[in-house]
Amino acid sequence: MERPRNPEHGDYASTLALQLAKKAGTNPRDLATAIADKLTQQPGIKSVEIAGPGFLNIRLEAAVAGEVARQVVTAGETYGHSTAMSGQNINLEFVSANPTGPVHLGGTRWAAVGDALARLLRAAGAAVTTEYYFNDAGSQIDRFARSLLAAARGEPIPEDGYGGQYISDIAAQIVTAHPDVLSLPDDEAQEVFRTAGVELMFAEIKSSLARFGVTFDVYFNEKDLHERGALAAAVERLRAQGHVYEADGAVWLRTTDFGDDRDRVLVRGTGEMTYFAADCAYYLDKRGRGFDRVVIMLGADHHGYVGRMRAMAACFGDNPDRTLEIRIGQMVNLVRDGAPVRMSKRAGTVVTLEDLVDAIGVDAARYALARYSADSPIDIDLDLWTRATDENPVHYVRYAHARICSVLRNAAELGLTRGEDFDPSLLSHEREGDLLRALAEFPSVVATAAELREPHRVARYLEALAGTFHKFYDTKGLRVLPRSGEPATDVNRARLWLVEASRIVLANGLGLLGVSAPERM
Repeated sequence: MERPRNPEHGDYASTLALQLAKKAGTNPRDLATAIADKLTQQPGIKSVEIAGPGFLNIRLEAAVAGEVARQVVTAGETYGHSTAMSGQNINLEFVSANPTGPVHLGGTRWAAVGDALARLLRAAGAAVTTEYYFNDAGSQIDRFARSLLAAARGEPIPEDGYGGQYISDIAAQIVTAHPDVLSLPDDEAQEVFRTAGVELMFAEIKSSLARFGVTFDVYFNEKDLHERGALAAAVERLRAQGHVYEADGAVWLRTTDFGDDRDRVLVRGTGEMTYFAADCAYYLDKRGRGFDRVVIMLGADHHGYVGRMRAMAACFGDNPDRTLEIRIGQMVNLVRDGAPVRMSKRAGTVVTLEDLVDAIGVDAARYALARYSADSPIDIDLDLWTRATDENPVHYVRYAHARICSVLRNAAELGLTRGEDFDPSLLSHEREGDLLRALAEFPSVVATAAELREPHRVARYLEALAGTFHKFYDTKGLRVLPRSGEPATDVNRARLWLVEASRIVLANGLGLLGVSAPERM
């Protein structure tokens, strides 16, 4: 069943007869006729037409179509929710930037998309735990600490270090908190800057994400895996599975047995565990916590990560098609006045979450980043996303919600309420039918967006719904409220149900994207 693009083909269309005729031992048109005969006997079916070789075009009675408004209003905030993914326990990891600098634009995209996806998965009935994985050790943190120390001493930042005003700001905070730090030997001073710098930077990252409307259920530190021996335990688990071997003084995992392009080192000849060993331990930790599906969102530079991670899951005895899912996101560019915006005033080399929010606001930023398929590069035009016009998609959708709220306030001032009940058959106008059919689509849009991990489907649906509502409301003769001095009729009350249903769906859809639904604009 689907909604035909051409409304003249009915409310719904089906190719069922074409698909099943051969199995039924008949031709499609004869089967379509038999199905149509049965359907027309059902209450609420106005007509069923057979087109072409066996297409079914179905029209509903107005009273049945109008019931959608009742369903939406009755369900309220839960309209669009389902149990489609009930029983699934999902760990969803996204952003996971190391605490060496502010969240950059790529991480910001994952923050918007990941948080929206978590909301969608929960709406579809899944149990979801969102997780941020960070590391406060390793070469990146060493470079970060050296950069802070150099900034505090007024020395040039090391060639491989981190630049930008934020380094100077954090260095100054550390010196204030530890006045004697610059008198310490280099190794001791660097350790102070490492520990305090990571703490300050990560606190800022969490604060920026919270301002963006994103908080995580779990913040997981890689150091915990090392301290409790989880890496060694993971290696032994893989060894017991028969996939570990030793060569050239190192310990290897035979990932090529499961499609990887080369085997991976778990323990170097020096005895040092590799990052891949930590990945193995972390995956095993998630599975041990009861998650039957591990979803990881990564940036565009991590394509090579997919094969080795899937092979690793297989080495543990899992089916990676069921237990592991890696989503790769593409780059984001900012454009202003037709030219790329390449650098942040504060970060120096990259554009950050704070830069985007300061430029267009949280709602526009979240909507803009979630509006496109994550596997497509996008350009965000800062001029477009700050306009209060219909060209701006987020303004267009939010304005539809605010417009409805204005109608409902005007109704209240007239003393008009929708009442406890209404006659759905009164919603018989073509534009009302268009709006009802659009509202009826919302649950399937949510379920599909969750299943395919594509929040942008919700954004595009909302824009279409806003357009359908505006056409309905702007149609001459389709008055929701009575004219001044005229008594309210049952038609007015029925339309109030329809208008309130539209408001609910717009609000619910925006909520799934983490975008506010204003009552006034």
